[in-house]
Amino acid sequence: MKAEERWQARFRASRMTLPTWARQAPNRSIYRSNATGTWEVYAWDRVTGAVRQVTDRPKGTAHAAIDPAGQWIYWFADTDGDEFGSWWRQPFTGGPSEPAAPGLPPGQPGGIALSATGVAAISLASEGTFRIHLVRPGAPAKLLYEHAEAAWVTDMSLDGSLIAINHGEYGDFRRPALRVVDQNGETVGELYDGPDKGVHGLSFAPVVGDRRLLTLHERRQRHEPLVWDPVTGEQREIWLKDPGDLAAEWFDDGRGLLIVRDHRARSYLHRYDLAGGVLTLIDTPHGVIDEAAPRPGGHIEYSWSSGSRPPVIRSSNGQVVLNPGGPSAPPSVPVEDVDVEGPGGRIHALVSKPETGAAPYPAIFLMHGGPTAHDTDSFSPEVAAWVDAGFAVVRVNYRGSTGYGSAWRDALHGDVGHIELADISAVRQLLVDRGTIDPARLVLAGTAWGGYLALLGLGVQPGLWAAGIAAVPIACHQTCYEDEAESLRAYQRALLGGSPDEQPERYAFCSPITYVDQIKSPLLILAGENDTRCPLRQIEKYVAKLAEHGREHELYTYGAIRGSLVVAERIAQTALQLEFARKHVHIG
Repeated sequence: MKAEERWQARFRASRMTLPTWARQAPNRSIYRSNATGTWEVYAWDRVTGAVRQVTDRPKGTAHAAIDPAGQWIYWFADTDGDEFGSWWRQPFTGGPSEPAAPGLPPGQPGGIALSATGVAAISLASEGTFRIHLVRPGAPAKLLYEHAEAAWVTDMSLDGSLIAINHGEYGDFRRPALRVVDQNGETVGELYDGPDKGVHGLSFAPVVGDRRLLTLHERRQRHEPLVWDPVTGEQREIWLKDPGDLAAEWFDDGRGLLIVRDHRARSYLHRYDLAGGVLTLIDTPHGVIDEAAPRPGGHIEYSWSSGSRPPVIRSSNGQVVLNPGGPSAPPSVPVEDVDVEGPGGRIHALVSKPETGAAPYPAIFLMHGGPTAHDTDSFSPEVAAWVDAGFAVVRVNYRGSTGYGSAWRDALHGDVGHIELADISAVRQLLVDRGTIDPARLVLAGTAWGGYLALLGLGVQPGLWAAGIAAVPIACHQTCYEDEAESLRAYQRALLGGSPDEQPERYAFCSPITYVDQIKSPLLILAGENDTRCPLRQIEKYVAKLAEHGREHELYTYGAIRGSLVVAERIAQTALQLEFARKHVHIG
């Protein structure tokens, strides 16, 4: 297979998310797959083996849920991929689709919670306000919660009597408080650990009448499980000694927890027995688990991959759960770990080296989005494409990344952008000193927050990078704030210490547009025409400044926010980036 066919085959290979099943009808499952070339929702009957495509939308479908009784499949329908719209539903067995909440105005999705009684809670944001509505079959939607600060619904008890809401009423969207209300919106209980310690709601116990709510707290500088009864106020902290950030899920009998631990870009599964307090490691291959859930009977299903091996849906009983069909993706190279002493502590980075050529390699620094995310040893068609093209790929889990504890994540505040670039620069210097990468042939690139860092890096570190690629970036924090979705405004206020009116100097200091005149290297920008996260107007403003100063640049625009739900669009964007890099960075 030729190199171009090989990397494109990775994008085209059918992939799927971990199937989600109805709590009270576990043989009824839904998942999302790109089998048609666009990510859509599918229904899977585990008894008959029948699979049915539920949605068929030009820009794909990103959010879906199934109710605990297994009667209805819900999905979020936006307009041309702009992440603004409403929830729809369809019977699991098929039939006409209908609005999930007729008469409810559209908005930005903030989650949906479903009960076994048909009652739902839907969270939408619009016009500077976050609202959560209670939806009963055949009745008008009832306003349950409303606030100017960000809020989202996390779960609903099986009987529909309790609704869990995360909110930022106390001033920090990144470290929310947790409130449980009844169907009248009256507060039943609240958890707030004070500044710098968020409480994140996960799910109610999967047993009718059980009020316990599984949460994650940050009382010891990392996420740890907490089981809370919002009626009595009783709390049980789960103390775990192993490092890393944690996620958790109930076993179906409510007697144990599945713990997913992320540490140094890999994942580990454990079962925690609530009665005995025993933590047991579940054997899984070395790599990354994107999702995991316990099935009735005690075994675990999980979505696994590694840097060299494509994704598969596995079970702890040794079986492959479901094959999405079609040829599998060609493998890639394994990931190497690099640790660097940086200005704010030890930095962990991942390096993927090409199989051809010799060091020092041309390299691309691919910066992750978020910034509250992290790069992992998981399979990435994008990384593999760059490796096949002869580039070493460097990914840095800079300050602000998750997976290394709350202190590392929360080190990113105030002078954002500059903090991450200091860590990226430290990794760059170590790899140059080791002779791994060629300092004259380096590309700084990324998507969303990573694209923001690429723009900022070319401006404030003009001598370090031969070229830059920024996909859907933040180019001007102030203009972005004016146009972006409500939840992103709340996040920016938390990250930058206030609004542009409150922090004008900081917004300017952290904005790439401030440094346009210092750019020396060619730049490729990709922008979504309907993007409500990194809106087009602020990118156009930045591009105009580039032209004004005579800086070499290219601009590519496309429909939707990310374009990542359409396989053909991802391939087109990757081909464009590879061509741009080859043109400006010599491959020997």
